[in-house]
Amino acid sequence: MAESAQSPKELANEFFILGITADGRQFRPSDWADRLCGVMSCFRPEGTSGRDSHLGYSTFVRPTHINGVKAVVVNEALRDFEPMAYHFVLNFAKDNGLQVVDACFLPLPGEK
Repeated sequence: MAESAQSPKELANEFFILGITADGRQFRPSDWADRLCGVMSCFRPEGTSGRDSHLGYSTFVRPTHINGVKAVVVNEALRDFEPMAYHFVLNFAKDNGLQVVDACFLPLPGEK
């Protein structure tokens, strides 16, 4: 069986949950991304917990903004680390009609 011609750099292992519903409306409440990431903050890879770990978000689920829209970045590694948490995040997006977009790598300026 032939291996994929894509390099690991070309394959994104994250997706975004955008704060825009399928019909184009902004999702409310306005702090939804922070709340979702706060709930998921306890799911962390080994070696990232510590005395002040309760003050930060998980590396698997973290808030961001994309073109001025609140969003959550979800790392696919969460599926292997804690499948129920992964499904919780996906179901949150589905139940609230939020747009889910696969991440992709964009070349840096000057890169081909």
